[in-house]
Amino acid sequence: MLSFLAEHPLICALVLIVIDLVLWRLIGMNHHNWKLFVRLVIFSLFSLLLFNEGLNPMVPAPFVDNVPLHLAATGLQIGWWLFGARTLTVLIGAAMMQRVGHTGRLLQDLLGALIFLIAIIAALAYVLDLPVKGVLATSGALAIIVGLALQSTLSDVFSGIVLNTTKPYQLDDWIAIDGTEGRVIDIDWRATRLQTSQGSMIVIPNSLAAKAKITNFSRPSDMFGVSISLQVSPHVRPQVVIDALERAMQGCRTLLNHPGPKVAIKGSSPDGVEYEISGFVAAMSEKRTVSNQLYDLAYRHLRASGVNLQSSGESIPTSDLSRPRALIDSSPIFSTLRQEEKETFSQNMTLQNFRAGEKILGAGEVSNNLFIIESGWSRSR
Repeated sequence: MLSFLAEHPLICALVLIVIDLVLWRLIGMNHHNWKLFVRLVIFSLFSLLLFNEGLNPMVPAPFVDNVPLHLAATGLQIGWWLFGARTLTVLIGAAMMQRVGHTGRLLQDLLGALIFLIAIIAALAYVLDLPVKGVLATSGALAIIVGLALQSTLSDVFSGIVLNTTKPYQLDDWIAIDGTEGRVIDIDWRATRLQTSQGSMIVIPNSLAAKAKITNFSRPSDMFGVSISLQVSPHVRPQVVIDALERAMQGCRTLLNHPGPKVAIKGSSPDGVEYEISGFVAAMSEKRTVSNQLYDLAYRHLRASGVNLQSSGESIPTSDLSRPRALIDSSPIFSTLRQEEKETFSQNMTLQNFRAGEKILGAGEVSNNLFIIESGWSRSR
């Protein structure tokens, strides 16, 4: 077998190509460096074998009188150019993977296509001895026709290059593109794929993403913004609402202390005043839970302060109830009492204020009075 290969070097060169293809498939992705090393070694042996037999890929094959041998040598020379282009593409891909990771895959694919195009033109010029100028002129006209036909696709490709260069988002980032929110699962030469919180996948063309407003919730990576909006009657004093909402924020311990949460008035109209609670959490998965908790805490503290929430455009008349009576009405414990009983009960209530750290009841102490906490917050130790 070895003697046969030694007598037929062209067959040996073909066997090297087959071995390269087989080993490239057999070696797993976890051994990428070994795959690269094997390909470099086989390409070096393939080049050494061709040049040793006088098959310089820069000139046409010398076996003009022997047609089968001439065709085989020409095919191997063309194969050398394509083999070299593929090897160079793999080397560039390995270098880019170490520097920019998977986000450079689009640029790697475009460079690979350009390298293969140059290799094909070089094979036509050197191996087949074709007039390159005519081929380039023909290919240029063809490129214009194809470019006009694929104008939308080319726009996606170049927009993808811009997105990979500027990097407004990367894989696994939570982003919103013109209101479409999801996690980035793939960025290719044509589109960006997002996985929504409902588990569905959305494909957004790169040309649209490059022109759209992009919000990246994953940067900085250690905090994610969360906010809720509430509308209150315009007849309520703003400071009363702000104090109640600040107590609600203090009761939500999931919110980060730095930067701290805040309450702000977003706008006002004859129908109501809109307030906003905003803050930050440490993980994207906590946003929905914290939003629900803030709504519940805000509702409870506002009701405890005698303030009712209202929907947009809904006007709530000013309540004539006293502060103790409003507190009783807001508590489900007294829901079974008649209105007269509630009124009598509220008239016998007294207001007491306690400062932070002040003891209300000692451990084991039993009081003869009923305490109803209108507002406040506690810190667990």
